[in-house]
Amino acid sequence: MTVTLDQPASIRTRDPKELLNAVSPHITELTVNVFDSGMSLWDREVALLLRDHTMVRDMAERILGNAVMYSIGCIEHPEVHLGVGKLVDVGVHQLILDTPVWFGICRLYNGGAYKHHAPFIERRRDGLCLRTADFLKSIGFDVDGELWAIDGTDCSPCDNKVPDSH
Repeated sequence: MTVTLDQPASIRTRDPKELLNAVSPHITELTVNVFDSGMSLWDREVALLLRDHTMVRDMAERILGNAVMYSIGCIEHPEVHLGVGKLVDVGVHQLILDTPVWFGICRLYNGGAYKHHAPFIERRRDGLCLRTADFLKSIGFDVDGELWAIDGTDCSPCDNKVPDSH
């Protein structure tokens, strides 16, 4: 006998790939550069990670997914101090450096306001990464615990006191 439990819609896991690909119609700058390959935004950002970092595709996708989760979490909850470890931060920087995509993310998810990236110089060593992973789980994301645990006590938080920063 098989028993299946249906999850309520409110517990549905949020898909970072879907969230990133939904940004496409909100990109208005340098559209030829962004869309000339015919790739989805997800595949584009993964390809850029693979171009600039030594890793296999699976790792690039894991990093990008968690970077999208973190970025969306920061945008949706500016009142919560969040921090990211070195590995996931590679993906966060990828999103921010692809400025047409980052502007599109800000248009869609931050009401059009630019979300600044204002990191502190000194890393925090108080477990903020692990608390951030727990927070992201609480808002519906299926975080990759292994990626967050790697830097669990060595975070590179941004200044939440700067207006609209993460």
